[in-house]
Amino acid sequence: MNIPEKWAYPAVLIGVAGHASSEFFAKLGGVGGPETSVWRYLLGGFGLILWALMHRDSRDLITPLRREGLHIVWLSLMGVTVTYLFFHWALDYATVIQVATVTTTIPIFVGLANWVVNGVHPGTVKIATGILALLGIAVLLTDGALDALAGGVGTLPGVLLATGCAALGSFYAVLVKPVMARHGGLKIIALTMMTGGIGLWLLVGAAWGKWVNPASIVDKPALAAWSLVILALWNTTVTQLMWFGGLSAAPDITRASYLFFLKPVIAAVLAVLILASYPTPLQVLAIVLVTSCVLVELFWPRLRTLAGR
Repeated sequence: MNIPEKWAYPAVLIGVAGHASSEFFAKLGGVGGPETSVWRYLLGGFGLILWALMHRDSRDLITPLRREGLHIVWLSLMGVTVTYLFFHWALDYATVIQVATVTTTIPIFVGLANWVVNGVHPGTVKIATGILALLGIAVLLTDGALDALAGGVGTLPGVLLATGCAALGSFYAVLVKPVMARHGGLKIIALTMMTGGIGLWLLVGAAWGKWVNPASIVDKPALAAWSLVILALWNTTVTQLMWFGGLSAAPDITRASYLFFLKPVIAAVLAVLILASYPTPLQVLAIVLVTSCVLVELFWPRLRTLAGR
């Protein structure tokens, strides 16, 4: 399953929607951050492998490994094992608000990675809209929650881990794009997520002494078990396929990544629909600012043409 270019942006948006609830289900899982990352990517990676095997054009998972296995393993360890260990480990130190705020800088890191790896300068418009979107996100997430965002001294490791997650995940997205172009998006996403999940299982088992047995999920309380299943199948299997597959299919990976700025906006909408928690007027203004910046960047070529006329 390769995502057509015309569906790249919608696919990325679905991926962003999945990312918007990942911190929530990670907390409901009731296990420590490193262990949560193992549950998420063992189950989610296995789901992606099954999904690949169900499609005729993506069943051949051996050929990519035969042709550039070491490269795929390296991408898996960097972009999945370490990246998502950092993400879930960060939640042990920092608040959900802090981790969500820091990881929302991913579009900035994608633009930087694309510049470093491919020599594509992000341009003045992307830089300006990125800064304004981050300002809006800061207002959206901190209005009425400054104390939660500031946290204490112990939150610094969490903020640093979340920053590492954003940076490594962004470089993975840029580096994996040509590999997906050679072998197919679903094949490479399934292989890297599953390989990264095995890497997490080995790393967390060796470093923390937590050797996760996937079969033991039936022994967990219902809320924790379902949260881990949702985190694996929705926030990983579907979300990662849409997010990385969409980025790979997009003609401008930096522009597509700017949809990630909508993550806290989607989270705010979910809070209204599910929790009946309504944003303040200042937060509404922030949502308008963030959404406007994303729309300006997405439609900038057309806007520039209209301005020229």
